Formats: sequence, structure tokens, C-alpha cells
Amino acid sequence: MSGFAGPELAADCRVRAGIDLFAHTWDPVVLAALRDGALRRRQLRVSIGGVSDKALTEALRRLLGNGLVERRSYAQVPPRVEYGLTGLGQSLVDGPMKALGAWVLEHGDELLAAQRDFPHELRAH
Repeated sequence: MSGFAGPELAADCRVRAGIDLFAHTWDPVVLAALRDGALRRRQLRVSIGGVSDKALTEALRRLLGNGLVERRSYAQVPPRVEYGLTGLGQSLVDGPMKALGAWVLEHGDELLAAQRDFPHELRAH
């Protein structure tokens, strides 16, 4: 499998950068919520449910910083701001996230069973 062996596994490699996109709980959830189009912040919170304002702010900052989400401001009264996927963000949602979702649908029960059956004394604390 190309890209997963040799010096490419250095701390600043592309594979790690890609995997880091899933390191934060809310980031993939925000991306999925934006898959059908741009949303205002409040709409985004409602569509996600359960995310705190602080966690949403942090997720949006990370996603903006990674070029996956864009912030659009509209000059009107009251001011309106929407968040939407960039082309890069859409490619992540339509590619790896969609593939991961399909994998989870097929193997999720096995994954949960393995986690449940793993001996408690061997789990990381």
C-alpha cells in the first residue's frame, strides 16, 4: 500500500495530516452536517445536536485552518454568516468519510463486540 511505509511515516507526513482530520470528535460531525450545503452557525448547532458552543467554535476554527470549510459573510442587517464546505472539504466527505461510513455499516457490530469483549485489565487507563 503506497504511502504507508518508509520515511513517509515521519511526524509531518501527509498520512498523519490526513488521519489527524479525524482526531477531534466534532470535526467529522461538522463536515457531515455541511455535506448538503452551507449553514448558519445556529442551524449548524441544531442540525448536530449535543455540541457545545465552545466545541463548535473550536471545530470550525480547525476546519477553516485546514481549508475544509469556508466562512461567508453577507453585508446585510443583521449581519449573516454561513459556513460551507470547500472543494477540499467536499472531497473528504464524498471520499474517505463516505468509505468509512460504509465500512462502519458493514463492520460496526464486529467492532463494538471486539471492544466489549476486550479484557478490562488490558485496556489503556
